Amino acid sequence: MIKVLIIALFFSTTIFAKIITANEVYGQVRLIQGQVHNLHKHFGIQHHHDDEGTVDEQIKTKLKPRNSWQKTYEILVKINILRNENYLPTIEPVNMTPELNLNPNLVYEMTQRIITELNIFQYMLDIKIVTPKLKKYQGKSSLDVFNGLNHISSSLDQLNKIGFTPSYVFGENMRVYDDLTIILQHLNIKDKTIPAKQDIQATPKDTFNLGMDMLLKIKQLQIKSGIGFVDYSGFKKVKIIPSDVFTISGMIIAELQVIKAYIGLNDYITPAANKYNSKTPVEVDQLMNWNLRKLLLIDSLEGRQ
Repeated sequence: MIKVLIIALFFSTTIFAKIITANEVYGQVRLIQGQVHNLHKHFGIQHHHDDEGTVDEQIKTKLKPRNSWQKTYEILVKINILRNENYLPTIEPVNMTPELNLNPNLVYEMTQRIITELNIFQYMLDIKIVTPKLKKYQGKSSLDVFNGLNHISSSLDQLNKIGFTPSYVFGENMRVYDDLTIILQHLNIKDKTIPAKQDIQATPKDTFNLGMDMLLKIKQLQIKSGIGFVDYSGFKKVKIIPSDVFTISGMIIAELQVIKAYIGLNDYITPAANKYNSKTPVEVDQLMNWNLRKLLLIDSLEGRQ
């Protein structure tokens, strides 16, 4: 018994010895901002580099590392758009198994992937790679990391000269659909929902509000089960564009990972998005509405683990 305990302690102190803080992750975020700034200079795009985002980009609420991880996924999707616009093939963004309490280490890993992808992009286009100097920061939180990543995401829109189209948002919502389908199956909940009739007057703002309703429902399920939740009310905006709907869809996926981990679906990785063409805001709204109705079938997570 003592031998087993010693072995367990050995592995726990070696495998998990490295603890990365939000301060360290934020330092990497600033390096990425420097890389993106270098690309703006190369392509002759006017850009404010020294700030951490415009007022519209700043979120004011308490966030968790899972939110930042999902934002890094969004950034990798936008790097793919940048690659495609410059005749480079698509590289599938990284996915991972669900985590109940995702830690900053995993966000740090994603920042390294982003840095690598940007270095590859610059090398393939023969762009001079300027390596920003790493600085040390104190007192940074998951919110600071998220807002820094949010600024990077907006900066990539400037490079791509376009944000996410409805087709990209539709693909992200199909990932939500896949997660909800497997969750309902695992909980033995019969799903007889079908797509509602399309609302031909639906706008991205309508769809965004449906996403907020989904996050509120997920929050209620998490509270019932004693799971740490996030208050997404700080994400509300007056002017909504498809990119905002993509972001809120990503946050839904982030929260569904927590639910999957809680109920024992630890090995089910959310599939990468398929490519869709010519999707409209009306079709995105119809799919989001369908996802909401699927989610509303879940009353509780208790006793289903």
